[in-house]
Amino acid sequence: MDVQCTGGERQLIIAAQAGDETAFKGLVEAYQASLYNTAFRILGDQEAAADAIQEALFSAYQALQTFRGGSFKAWMLRIVTNACYDQLRRKQRRPTSSLDALLVGPGIHHAFTDKTEDPETYVLRQDLGQTIQRGLCMLSLDQRIAVVLSDIHGLSYPEIAEIAGVPVGTIKSRISRGRARLRDYLLQQEGMVPQHYPRSEQILAMT
Repeated sequence: MDVQCTGGERQLIIAAQAGDETAFKGLVEAYQASLYNTAFRILGDQEAAADAIQEALFSAYQALQTFRGGSFKAWMLRIVTNACYDQLRRKQRRPTSSLDALLVGPGIHHAFTDKTEDPETYVLRQDLGQTIQRGLCMLSLDQRIAVVLSDIHGLSYPEIAEIAGVPVGTIKSRISRGRARLRDYLLQQEGMVPQHYPRSEQILAMT
């Protein structure tokens, strides 16, 4: 979990706040895969996730002067989460095409795979990613966001509460219920979940 900016990141932020677009691009490149992964996990749609990221990056650039320190990643995730909410408010989610295509499509590959993996591990990882996404889509939007921010990005309860704009107790409840529902779903997928990953948060962390 990012608690504060690193020295190099801090310099990029200062430069970006002064109007240096190259510095902002450097910040974007550092988190692009992670931010896209978040949007896709929340929205379950490749095109909608790409649109949300585009809007979030524009909003982040416009709001850079409001960043006053702390975790830049958490700050960016809040903007991405808000962009996802906006996407869902503006239009009903369209049915996605095959999850197979989504998970191996442009922009997804680097977020879900490791280039050092052998072909068998790659296939198993892709299958597991598809199963997890189906399980996440069964959760309510609020539960899904809380679980993704907690178990994929490792944010603390207070950080997630700030992003969602609700009390910490509400976040704890959403995560607990979301994990329980996701765990029940994954346990029904016989042969898809490795036995040495018995907890839903551990499975999410490996994707």
